[in-house]
Amino acid sequence: MASLLNADCRIKVSSVLNRETSLYGKQFLTDNSEETCWNSEAGTPQFIVVDFGRKVQVDTIQLMFQGGFPVPECGETSRIKIVFESSTDFFGRITVYKLDILGRDI
Repeated sequence: MASLLNADCRIKVSSVLNRETSLYGKQFLTDNSEETCWNSEAGTPQFIVVDFGRKVQVDTIQLMFQGGFPVPECGETSRIKIVFESSTDFFGRITVYKLDILGRDI
């Protein structure tokens, strides 16, 4: 299994906290730093969309929050949308420190 995220992938997020993309933008989802994060505005639902630009077999989705890594269900696709229907943040925001999607090209 290898990371499916590369320069050809397009990532879209529902919002960025205070529109401060230089501090909380989507680029921090995949920068491999635990010091940076994507942070949404308040309110739900929030989402992350990944368009791979090709058909892939997704085996594992890794999302690192302050509490760790959840692993959602996976399968064959060319695009995924991860929807956060609720938040445990006092202000209703979503904070993700790392996103990686493992699998293989089909």
